[in-house]
Amino acid sequence: MAADLTDAEGIPAEVRERAVTLAKELEEHRFRYYVKDAPTVSDAEFDTLMRELEAIEETYPALRTPDSPTQTVGGAPAADMVKVDHVERLLSLDNAMNDEQLDEWVDRLHKDLAGAEFHYLCELKIDGLAINLLYENGELVRALTRGDGRTGEDVTANVRTIDEIPVRLRDDGGHDIPELVEIRGEIYFPIAKFADLNAKRVEDGDKPFANPRNAAAGVARMKDPRTVAQMPLHMIVHGIGARRGFDIDCQSHAYDKLRAWGLPTARHNKVVKTVDEVKEFIRYFDDNRNSVEHEIDGVVVKVDEIPLQGRLGATSKAPRWAIAFKYPPQEVNTKLLDIKVNVGRTGRVTPYAVMAPVTVAGTTVAYATLHNQDVVKAKGVLIGDTVVLRKAGEIIPEVLGPVVDLRDGTEQAFVMPTHCPECDSELRPMKEGDVDLRCPNARSCPAQLRERVFHLAGRKALDIDGLGYVAATALTQPLEPAEPPLRDEGDLFDLTVEQLLPIKVLVRDPKTGMPKVDDETGEQKVMSFFANQQGEPKKAVEVLLEGLEAAKKQPLWRVLTALSIRHVSDTTARAITAEFRDLDRLANATAEEIAAVDTVGPIVAEAVVEWFAEDWHREIIEKWRRAGVRFVDEGGAEKVPGALTGLTTVVTGTLVNFTRDGAKEALEAEGAKVTGSVSKKTDFVVVGDNPGSKYDKAVALGVPVLDDEGFAVLLADGPDAARAWVAARAGETPESADEAAAEG
Repeated sequence: MAADLTDAEGIPAEVRERAVTLAKELEEHRFRYYVKDAPTVSDAEFDTLMRELEAIEETYPALRTPDSPTQTVGGAPAADMVKVDHVERLLSLDNAMNDEQLDEWVDRLHKDLAGAEFHYLCELKIDGLAINLLYENGELVRALTRGDGRTGEDVTANVRTIDEIPVRLRDDGGHDIPELVEIRGEIYFPIAKFADLNAKRVEDGDKPFANPRNAAAGVARMKDPRTVAQMPLHMIVHGIGARRGFDIDCQSHAYDKLRAWGLPTARHNKVVKTVDEVKEFIRYFDDNRNSVEHEIDGVVVKVDEIPLQGRLGATSKAPRWAIAFKYPPQEVNTKLLDIKVNVGRTGRVTPYAVMAPVTVAGTTVAYATLHNQDVVKAKGVLIGDTVVLRKAGEIIPEVLGPVVDLRDGTEQAFVMPTHCPECDSELRPMKEGDVDLRCPNARSCPAQLRERVFHLAGRKALDIDGLGYVAATALTQPLEPAEPPLRDEGDLFDLTVEQLLPIKVLVRDPKTGMPKVDDETGEQKVMSFFANQQGEPKKAVEVLLEGLEAAKKQPLWRVLTALSIRHVSDTTARAITAEFRDLDRLANATAEEIAAVDTVGPIVAEAVVEWFAEDWHREIIEKWRRAGVRFVDEGGAEKVPGALTGLTTVVTGTLVNFTRDGAKEALEAEGAKVTGSVSKKTDFVVVGDNPGSKYDKAVALGVPVLDDEGFAVLLADGPDAARAWVAARAGETPESADEAAAEG
């Protein structure tokens, strides 16, 4: 008979043991996260452990003690820093991981508020260092980290170096300065500056930071304020603690007051009435996380009305009037198994990380680019490291840095190869000062040809149906027959059914170019791409041949993009072909003539001239010409100006009738120039929902702003009609609108 392993409280021994183990692990991870700024697990792993402990304590309440990680906030302050109590305790937030949990929270609100009217305040949950600023009579007297929620670390000297944080609140006459107020917010390190910081730390012999959040925490707690002053730290305010000398009715109205005092408030906040609007806000920023300058890991939803916040109260660790909706993790930890290289269409040899497969942002990731050997060195990663992997939206996964504290001494440095892995040519920089190494065997390197064929079929080039990565491999590197049907891309439009049917290929991974392996046999995967088991053509043959025929009629900018000329993107190709209109005219142009095109500089111009100077490149052009590819845009060699020629425009936010790329293409088709930033030279800014800082800058500069309706007017009737539309919306005459814009 088995021994009874249940104690007097009815708790199985293994459950109690697991709860104790989880509590110890969570406290250790909190210490490393909040105090040492050197976590060894990702946020997602920490949340999983916390949810497991919460579930155990829900089933066995006797295990829920006051000092349990589920009942406490943050971590103890560092022993080597001055510790000071907050005037009012900083609470944590309860989490919702999905719509169902959010709905449960909303149901509790309605029940507890007994039918009272209220609004939801939606804010981005910034992944930075929580900070508490204490102002007395308008003077900044103390800045503390969160610590354990009751006591924080004094970082006042460092915080005073952050330009956005006023050392004295601004009194504009309309917002009285309070006797005392605690301002809560997050200090963050901009994502765009993180790689440069780590590169400098590695160069100086310091440990690289794992991610931008750790960079913010580490920099803000440095010993020397002079060093902190050189760092691009920023802050965003998200709450108020203790206060004396002023009242507020709504949290959103409080932010207006804080902004008037000169404090940095968020521009993405939104007050809404319904939970459906809350979910819409959550979904939008889940899809557009990479549009924000700082890291976010969710959305905080609050009851906006302050009196109702007071009615709802708080638990021992979290307010009942707020909840954090957590997004699927964009950062996870995984093992860096190896660093290999692949060869791109212009011969560039790029290191990439081979990692233990891990799910991040909803997809399984096993590879990530490392760009070049200098980037590998700058990131400080070694083969065998545990690394932090980030994937924002549709962006290619990125290795942020190593978890240095998990190294055991078996890690190895990456050594860049000296020869091409596919044709064995000696690698070298193509020009003096180039960081990248390239394979010089442009015509015959099988890797370069494969990548060029895949590129030319892409959506931003000839957009050829049926010519994906596997098909590009089949046409350039078949197992059978030995001779590939494409010796270079010039043969593409002469392909026949008879050439396609015998082809068998290795199945390759489109991200790395490496052959895939069968999980059961361990052998490389082989497939007959164009023929079925009876040797008859698959549907893929018909699709490919029809796609090739359609590609012959594509506009000239797509043809130029398809040629894989170094530095020539689809945007640059549009600008060049809008000027030249004829490929032969471009082929015979000088670098000076090409560089004279707006937005095209001497480097691009020289690359175009060098490409056409190669005899085998000219052979490609002649083969395509004989096959019937169109090399002259309608209108001949004369440039035909569009209705919007000469205008400079910016597109931002989510439009109803256009994607961002679609709006850009519509503007460029009419001759407008589309840029990424707003300035006094911008003629129009086209905005959709959640436009962000570009809208704010347009308003500040007096640049005309068009929504979907105004954009339709611009495309249909031209700039004068669009200005009149803007003026009508503002209640002005067109003349007064033009004068205001000129003064701006």
